[in-house]
Amino acid sequence: MPDIAIIGGGLAGGLTALAITRAAPQLSVRLFEAGDSFGGNHRWSWFEGDLDPRETALLDPFHKTQWSGGNEVRFPAHERRLEGNYRSLDSRDFDAALRRLLPQEAIRTGSRVVGLDGQGVTLESGERIAAKAVIDCRDAVPSEHLEGGWQVFLGQHLRTAEPHGIDRPVIMDAAVDQPGAYRFVYLLPLGADEIFVEDTYYADSPVLDAPELRERIAVYCAEKGWRTETLHEETGVLPVITGGDFSAYRASLASPGVALAGARGGFVHPLTSYTLPIAAENALAIAGACAKDLSSLPDFVEERAYAHWKRTAYYRLLGKMLFEAAKPAERYRVFERFYRLPEPLISRFYAARSTPLDKLRILTGKPPVPVGRAIKALLGKGAPLVQG
Repeated sequence: MPDIAIIGGGLAGGLTALAITRAAPQLSVRLFEAGDSFGGNHRWSWFEGDLDPRETALLDPFHKTQWSGGNEVRFPAHERRLEGNYRSLDSRDFDAALRRLLPQEAIRTGSRVVGLDGQGVTLESGERIAAKAVIDCRDAVPSEHLEGGWQVFLGQHLRTAEPHGIDRPVIMDAAVDQPGAYRFVYLLPLGADEIFVEDTYYADSPVLDAPELRERIAVYCAEKGWRTETLHEETGVLPVITGGDFSAYRASLASPGVALAGARGGFVHPLTSYTLPIAAENALAIAGACAKDLSSLPDFVEERAYAHWKRTAYYRLLGKMLFEAAKPAERYRVFERFYRLPEPLISRFYAARSTPLDKLRILTGKPPVPVGRAIKALLGKGAPLVQG
């Protein structure tokens, strides 16, 4: 019988499994993933300064792309180069590293869990596996208990016929058409003739029209003079949380005696859907708790979830302004104004570590949304985060 069963081999589950095997090698772990590989089909990115030394050490064994020349943002009325160095991890490299780093018996891909409780899990095959502790790290799900909008994206790893000329990440190129949502193109140069291009939308509905987004990427590349071939593609529809009843949300997904963690447990940046720094921090905290007392793990994670919800309230407020006060085609102005602020403030924002002074600074000055609409948004109830 394993000591710990982790359900969901995505970023949160995989990092948690790795952190536990390092912090408490005496504990046996099983990492259950429904798919054939860990991490799914994703790319996770972060700024170098987002991670503390322990979190950086946790990510060290993973092959990742690293840039040392800063990053850029582009808006209709403002362009800026920032100094923060950037990192990116492809899920295929995530899978390869976990298979190398975890004990062989810990790897349980192709194992869909259909039932779980505080004493173990039941697989789709009918197999029952007992465990002393169970951690649910499956993907986030739509919920009527939460409010907000959606981040919809399609990304392509492209090879260009000639060098593309992009030498540093472009975090947001919002100098593009704004078709009823905040749209930006995200660029990661992966080589002189390889580049990752992602078309992203802060949209009111979770509709992803893949053919349309592919066409928009093709038009964008053509305007840059790039002749391309597609090497890989990924898509995503992520919730952008602006409010809701967190207790009801957690209760709707809870299983007695199970620690509910990862994005499913609410451990995300509510405005950016940024997860890697939060996942690394949480993985190390859970590993430390496991090394001390498995029986108290569900309560430990529950307390962390509520503390995280409280700590990120400010970002939900900003999301509310974005979705409910700004007109869809004008949402880019919110970020355009934000990127005129001091770079240390911007860095702390992405890491969800804004200081009280940062929060005040973001809200002072000429507002990028009409005051009347802002007041109405603050007083109103947001749209439920349900798909259809």
